[in-house]
This record gives sequence, structure tokens and C-alpha cells, in this order.
Amino acid sequence: MSLEQFLQYVLSGVTNGSIYAMAAIGFNIVYNTTGIINFAQGEFAMLGGMTAISLSAFLPLPLAIALSVFLVSLVGALVDFAFIRRLGKPTVLNMIIMTIGLSIAIREVALHIWDEKVRSLPYFTGTEVSSINIFGAYISPQVLWVLGISGIIVAGLALFFRYTLTGRAMRACASNITAARLCGINTRNMVTVSFMLAAAIGALAGCIVSPITQTQYDCGTPLAIKGFTVAILGGLGNSAGAVAGGIVIGLLEAFSISVLPLAYKDAVAIAVLLIILFVRPAGLFGKKEAARLKEF
Repeated sequence: MSLEQFLQYVLSGVTNGSIYAMAAIGFNIVYNTTGIINFAQGEFAMLGGMTAISLSAFLPLPLAIALSVFLVSLVGALVDFAFIRRLGKPTVLNMIIMTIGLSIAIREVALHIWDEKVRSLPYFTGTEVSSINIFGAYISPQVLWVLGISGIIVAGLALFFRYTLTGRAMRACASNITAARLCGINTRNMVTVSFMLAAAIGALAGCIVSPITQTQYDCGTPLAIKGFTVAILGGLGNSAGAVAGGIVIGLLEAFSISVLPLAYKDAVAIAVLLIILFVRPAGLFGKKEAARLKEF
């Protein structure tokens, strides 16, 4: 393998890993606040991309993306108000079944709205044939947007949870539900905020990757599977771990192409997930007992 090929695989792996990490961060936000895995997270990314594509037909691209993120965050709030709260005090299994059902429902609604046609947003800068040469390896300028926005999201979330009242309230709920209530924190509202934040991040991820991966009604499910794998690998509830896990999965997939048929690329993530669940269920950077809100 030449140096150029090696760099090409690395760049491809880091790019895909950043996309997976953004999906995993959405999983972590909801998990930290509710203790469940939101399997509709991938559909938020699909909705973000498809909505932005429709809006971009008559709005400037930045405004279309911003409005799409806002609208999808409202969908996240609707999911909590219309479905999650109505369950009362459900078990974790009930919540997982509910989010899987919501994922299927959202996908079917998207099929009726946008049909099966594959669509994509225009490249933020440059064109499809534009590329940047890095020591003989070529990447699209859109990749830099993916990496840059992913980094901003991770840094922004770290600041949000550390320095804002809402972020601290969400951390308090995840740490000790009873103490949070005694401090006057409305834990139900924190659950709603977590769904809105996860939906917004998912929608933004769907927008920035649309020019590269293209978007259609069923693209959320594969992303959710990869995001879930990365969240498990990095440790549920750990955003920094999600970034590391995403890069690991991305690099493994990229280099697997050199030794395995392309059809086996997606099997790599599943294999890693199974190994991690058997060897270290808490993930690479997770704690044995993740703090989370179990009743709301």
C-alpha cells in the first residue's frame, strides 16, 4: 500500500467516523437524560436532510439548513410530548419499543412526502468534482465542512453542559433525579430539551453529509445502526468517547475495503459491536454504571 492510498483511507475513515460520531452524540444526549436508547435518532438526520433539500428550492442554503434544524427540533419536542410523556412511568423495554415504532412511522411518512427518489443538497463550497490534494490524497471540500462542524458541535456541547443553567440542570437530572427535583428542576422539561437537542444535532448532521452521501427516506436506519455502535464503543453517555469511537469505526471500515469485498464494509461495525458487548459492555471510555435519569 502506497502512502497516497494510506492517506486516502485515513481521510475517508475520519470523515465517516465524524458522521457516525454526530449520530452517537444524539444517542448519548437522550440516554443521559432518560436512560434509554432513542432508535429514532437516525430518522432525525434523514428529516433534516430532506427538509433542507425541499426548503433550499426557494430559500438561500444557510437559511434552509437553519430552518430545517429548527423544524426537526420541534419534531423532537413533539415526540416527547405526544408519545414519551403519555407512557407515564414506562420500563426501558417499553421506551425502546416506542422509539423503534416511531422510527418506522417517521420513515413511512417521509416516503409518502418525498417518495423513493434520491436527493442531495448542493456542496457548501466548490462542486462535486472539486478536490483538495493532501500529500497525494484527494478529499472533497465538503469533508472539511463535516469535520469542522463536527468539532464545533462537540466543543459547543461541552461548553453548554458545563457553563449554562440548562446544561447543568440536565447534568443534575442525569446524576440524581431526586436531588434535581428538590432543587426545583423540572425534570420533564429536561427530557423535552434533550429530545430537541438530539433532534437538532441529528438534523444538522443530515444536512452537512447530504452533498456527500445523498439523502432518501430510508437513509436514517443505517446511520442509526452506526451511531449506536459508536455510542456503545465509546461508552454510552460519553460524547468525547463517541468521537473516538466514531474515528475507530470509520478507520476500520475504510481499511477493511483493502482486504475484504466492499459488500462486507457494513458488517465491520456489527462485528465490532458484538465484540464490545462481549468483552467490555461499558465501552472503551464508559463507566460500569452510567448515570442517567430512570424515571421522569
